Amino acid sequence: MTQTNQKAGPAFTPALGRFAPVRFYDPVIALTRERLWRSLAVAYVAPRPGETIVDVGCGTGSLAVLLSRIEPLAHITGIDPDPGVLAAARRKAGAAGVEPRWLTGLGDGLTELLGAGTADTVVSSLVLHQCPLAVKRAVLASMAEVLRPEGRLVLVDYGLQRTRRMRLAFRSVQLADGREDTQPNADGVLPGLIREAGFREVREAEVVPTVTGSISVYVARRG
Repeated sequence: MTQTNQKAGPAFTPALGRFAPVRFYDPVIALTRERLWRSLAVAYVAPRPGETIVDVGCGTGSLAVLLSRIEPLAHITGIDPDPGVLAAARRKAGAAGVEPRWLTGLGDGLTELLGAGTADTVVSSLVLHQCPLAVKRAVLASMAEVLRPEGRLVLVDYGLQRTRRMRLAFRSVQLADGREDTQPNADGVLPGLIREAGFREVREAEVVPTVTGSISVYVARRG
């Protein structure tokens, strides 16, 4: 979801955009081949005992819970600005018998929440496509700041829509989240923005076609 710091107070795009409440989030996201791209995200995170892993824009907590189940000795923190989805995340974690830390906060304020250079890995899924271009940059810069040197970034989001079929499918996302914020993703802007934020070894590791457009898995290291 869109995450911005504003003097008048925080603002964000709800998890499913303008048209659906939080309770529909998990069923709708399941239609995006979620099990596949989430499994790929976990594989690239490759959690290890003692690591600090931050899930930015964690939503209802599916990825943070999965990471906690796979490596119970990793320190998992889920961050989201929406108290409603964090409540759902806590319930999900309780049902799974795991205890990630949940924090209410914005993607461009990670150092205020966690401290600079404190995370081994930052992961984020389906967040940046909802953000204005300036906020995409701010969130990526914040991710770089909170990572230790050589720390890993695993970013899962709608990327370059390469085919006419995927561009047409992506229109459903643009209807929910608005064309202005989502179009840069569809045009393939993310790798360049990741590099601008100070990351190196940036690559699009996977592309997953879905009924809502193609979702890419980007990996990088903090420079």
